[in-house]
Amino acid sequence: MLHAVQRINKAIRRGVAADTVKELMCPEAQLPPVYPVASSMYQLELAVLQQQQQGELGQEELFVAVEMLSAVVLINRALEARDASGFWSSLVNPATGLAEVEGENAQRYFDALLKLRQERGMGEDFLSWNDLQATVSQVNAQTQEETDRVLAVSLINEALDKGSPEKTLSALLLPAAGLDDVSLPVAPRYHLLLVAAKRQKAQVTGDPGAVLWLEEIRQGVVRANQDTNTAQRMALGVAAINQAIKEGKATQTERVLRNPAVALRGVVPNCANGYQRALESAMAKKQRPADTAFWVQHDMKDGTAYYFHLQTFQGIWEQPPGCPLDTSHLTREEIQSAVTKVTTAYDRQQLWKANVGFVIQLQARLRGFLVRQKFAEHSHFLRTWLPAVIKIQAHWRGYRQRKIYLERLQYFKANLDAIIKIQAWARMWAARRQYLRRLHYFQKNVNSIVKIQAFFRARKAQDDYRILVHAPHPPLSVVRRFAHLLNQSQQDFLAEAELLKLQEGVVRKIRSNQQLEQDLNIMDIKIGLLVKNRITLQEVVSHCKKLTKRNKEQLSDMMVLDKQKGLKSLSKEKRQKLEAYQHLFYLLQTQPIYLAKLIFQMPQNKTTKFMEAVIFSLYNYASSRREAYLLLQLFKTALQEEIKSKVEQPQDVVTGNPTVVRLVVRFYRNGRGQSALQEILGKVIQDVLEDKVLSVHTDPVHLYKNWINQTEAQTGQRSHLPYDVTPEQALSHPEVQRRLDIALRNLLAMTDKFLLAITSSVDQIPYGMRYVAKVLKATLAEKFPDATDSEVYKVVGNLLYYRFLNPAVVAPDAFDIVAMAAGGALAAPQRHALGAVAQLLQHAAAGKAFSGQSQHLRVLNDYLEETHLKFRKFIHRACQVPEPEERFAVDEYSDMVAVAKPVVYITVGELVNTHRLLLEHQDCIAPDHQDPLHELLEDLGELPTIPDLIGESIAADGHTDLSKLEVSLTLTNKFEGLEADADDSNTRSLLLSTKQLLADIIQFHPGDTLKEILSLSASREQEAAHKQLMSLRQACIAQTPEPLRRHRSLTAHSLLPLAEKQRRVLRNLRRLEALGLVSARNGYQGLVDELAKDICNQHRHRHRRKAELVKLQATLQGLSTKTTFYEEQGDYYSQYIRACLDHLAPDSKSSGKGKKQPSLHYTAAQLLEKGVLVEIEDLPASHFRNVIFDITPGDEAGKFEVNAKFLGVDMERFQLHYQDLLQLQYEGVAVMKLFNKAKVNVNLLIFLLNKKFLRK
Repeated sequence: MLHAVQRINKAIRRGVAADTVKELMCPEAQLPPVYPVASSMYQLELAVLQQQQQGELGQEELFVAVEMLSAVVLINRALEARDASGFWSSLVNPATGLAEVEGENAQRYFDALLKLRQERGMGEDFLSWNDLQATVSQVNAQTQEETDRVLAVSLINEALDKGSPEKTLSALLLPAAGLDDVSLPVAPRYHLLLVAAKRQKAQVTGDPGAVLWLEEIRQGVVRANQDTNTAQRMALGVAAINQAIKEGKATQTERVLRNPAVALRGVVPNCANGYQRALESAMAKKQRPADTAFWVQHDMKDGTAYYFHLQTFQGIWEQPPGCPLDTSHLTREEIQSAVTKVTTAYDRQQLWKANVGFVIQLQARLRGFLVRQKFAEHSHFLRTWLPAVIKIQAHWRGYRQRKIYLERLQYFKANLDAIIKIQAWARMWAARRQYLRRLHYFQKNVNSIVKIQAFFRARKAQDDYRILVHAPHPPLSVVRRFAHLLNQSQQDFLAEAELLKLQEGVVRKIRSNQQLEQDLNIMDIKIGLLVKNRITLQEVVSHCKKLTKRNKEQLSDMMVLDKQKGLKSLSKEKRQKLEAYQHLFYLLQTQPIYLAKLIFQMPQNKTTKFMEAVIFSLYNYASSRREAYLLLQLFKTALQEEIKSKVEQPQDVVTGNPTVVRLVVRFYRNGRGQSALQEILGKVIQDVLEDKVLSVHTDPVHLYKNWINQTEAQTGQRSHLPYDVTPEQALSHPEVQRRLDIALRNLLAMTDKFLLAITSSVDQIPYGMRYVAKVLKATLAEKFPDATDSEVYKVVGNLLYYRFLNPAVVAPDAFDIVAMAAGGALAAPQRHALGAVAQLLQHAAAGKAFSGQSQHLRVLNDYLEETHLKFRKFIHRACQVPEPEERFAVDEYSDMVAVAKPVVYITVGELVNTHRLLLEHQDCIAPDHQDPLHELLEDLGELPTIPDLIGESIAADGHTDLSKLEVSLTLTNKFEGLEADADDSNTRSLLLSTKQLLADIIQFHPGDTLKEILSLSASREQEAAHKQLMSLRQACIAQTPEPLRRHRSLTAHSLLPLAEKQRRVLRNLRRLEALGLVSARNGYQGLVDELAKDICNQHRHRHRRKAELVKLQATLQGLSTKTTFYEEQGDYYSQYIRACLDHLAPDSKSSGKGKKQPSLHYTAAQLLEKGVLVEIEDLPASHFRNVIFDITPGDEAGKFEVNAKFLGVDMERFQLHYQDLLQLQYEGVAVMKLFNKAKVNVNLLIFLLNKKFLRK
């Protein structure tokens, strides 16, 4: 591969594209696919890369470069073939390395790149990677600009609909709208014109909801600005005319009258004096004493008014509140009227003058003579006094020159700022020329500069981020560099909004399902009442003919639902008791802390029995994903509780016999765990059992005796060696050493097979065992932070190997690892071989070396150390398991989504014992009396007896052991529902507020410590930059849905000025230091560390939010399925109830098809004799014969109408529902009222209706 890379570099340097592509396609180079059609691009790009590296390219660099270039070639080929799908798959390929590729812009990317390709010519060179990235960024920017502009147009239309000029102005000022020259004083004009345009568009299109488009809005803004400009210039012109009138200068008045902005008609220059006099007269007439107002009103052509201030020369379109108008100010119309009058008079005078031309000629001649005469006299005077004239002129010229100089000097002094500015511009030009020369040098070497800057910035960013993530106390300068990552983007707010919406949907679905479930329970009770009533009716029918006054009470008792059938009987009291037990066991099952504490409240000898008898039954022996998850939660909680309360050092778990560890191993070594042991160890154990000549005895004395026995058997002579020797004496014989070496080699070979089988079968170990090992490792590390990794791994290895795997190695027949014949057992050599292997593995797992009496085995210590490292890797991999939530796909919504509720089967004795234990230890298990456990125990009341739970009828049958009778409990949650989390405490709110303020401050303040930053005053530039960031944040908050907005106080603090934030942070730091959360001695480093953690957790939070969205979507789908199931079940129950009621009604054959059933007529005395009627309030029994009750069946089965008559007069009517009677019977109500007066026996009334109207 190295030779291939060298050839590639040589080909690149030669510059022949075909040779370069040929070398790149060589299989030895192990590079991605190369496309010869783009050989020139490969040559060009790789040559540039080689020049940048200033040396040969390595295989990794070539691999990355060729992979990216090939992806670019695929994109170009897709563009040539106009293959949109192929183009998109290549564009999003990670190998391409393009940033900010958005899926919704796929077609636009394709069109833009295709257009660029066509502009360059399909036959020209391929588009480069930079062309692709630039086009993607350009398309993204265009898409974002269009989106923002559409949003701005919609906001402007909404503001117009609200009728508020202020909101219209705010919407027009949005940068996304792209509107120029939007001014605050013109807001009413904008609003007026845009509302009129929108109304006109609605009339033209016939669509009341028509909205203005961007161009129409822009035209309205331009027109409003033009109107304002016109009105402003007109008002200024009118004000100038009024001012000229007041000054009394006719020429100035005539000049301002000709102002085009005022647009006065008929102004003649020769009528200046006439205009002055007429306008002064008009102003005098309007003059009022003590008129000091400055606002004047100008009426525009469209009927609107424009208000102009005579001092500030500013105008507005709305009348200023509380400001009077200047009544003496002449308006344009009044000025036009006066001008028209004067001009008319002037025109008449001119018309007359046109007829007297000879007068003008005479006057001209006379004036000419007089002027010539005067000129001659003046010329004679000048010629006479010429020297004096010259001197006067010299003095005059000197005076004028000095005046010009002084005026110039004064001009310079008056315009000193402008002169300085001109000088600054000149200096700036010189500096800019030098800068441009330097810039030209930089541009000439831009590639080198960019490479150097990129290298240093990347290295600096990597070092800073490494410090931020890994350093325990990152410096403030590093945290400042990444503080901007704490700012939330619009995508974050949108994702949070979607998450909030899904959570709301899940909550609503859950509550809907709860209501449906309650309705189903009520319908289930009704069905049970109907069925039970049918059975009771059949029992009563046989006795109805013998009914007498003496056995009426017996008949009533027979009609009562049987309450002697225990916990499952159909009565309200028993139903409540059953539901209370179901609620209790649901709480125990889903909240493992109660059972975890209860285990350690009992004596040690009862714990195992209680666990196996009750708890495993409660979790159905982990027969489903839900029960397996909950059982693991119990093991985890109990193990943490035991280590917390009973373990003083890590070694106690090994030397002692922890209850939880013992029960976990026992549970997972049976059933599915047994099959796992068989898969892991079955083959290697079978190999040991089948090897008949295997000898792994390492006892020197045993080898010595075996050698002597073998020698004596072969020679037939007694050995001269002593039979009883010490291990040292036995090892002194070479034969014993030889046999020991063989045994050790056999033992090591067999141990390696077992070790390989165990370490390569991590995934076959039951997940529960691995997760308990993970919890054990984490809990020990948490409680004993000073313990070494070796100590913790030894404890975990003791659990996984010694307690779980080792017994199966030593006694495989006891765990059905190998098949044994009936009555068969392992031979002694086989059991010894397995024991030797188990002992060696046990020493390796515990990291224990041979010493003392096992000196001859010290040669195995190196092997044990090496094997111990393998065991540590095995334990590390075994502990790398996902959490139960991920493994079993169980979360907080699982029980709410599940259609079938969990059912447990438990004996009556276990039920009573659990109840008794909870009552005895409830204060230790739940010290808080507000705990739900106390409420559930109060619902159960006193401890019941076994006959109370199974029913007196079953107890009277003489069952041998009543406590072993099983009862099924359908577990339900009494506290089901989602509650909102409580508000954060004041301390946490204070800490959050301080962190947010500090994150804003450090982005704009330099300094290496918090004290230095908080002591510096903010400059004007820093305040401006901070204000800009706050404006963006406020705009983002304004677009955020209300439920997603943060706490109002936090939001308000985030928008404060920079200086105020500094003061608040200092005050908060003093409060936090008083609470012990931060310390000034270390420069508040704890707060800086918290900011660093928040920055690091930002990315993780987004991933968790994404996973939460997926989970909530799946939950919502499951809840919808459950809702459908409940609705179908409710429809089925309703149909069944109607069918039951219809079945109870008489056949149509017996009553005649289409005929209504006859009514029953009973007097009150007859009903009293039958026991149905108990009494009638305020009516003596002697008058009962005058009261008649008519019972008429309704059109719908199960409904009856009872009509009461007294002396033949209708008195009351009452609608009677059969199911309501059964419900009263179920609740134990013996007597009910009719008409609020008559009391009847519920049971006998049901019997009467059954007998007369319903089927038997």
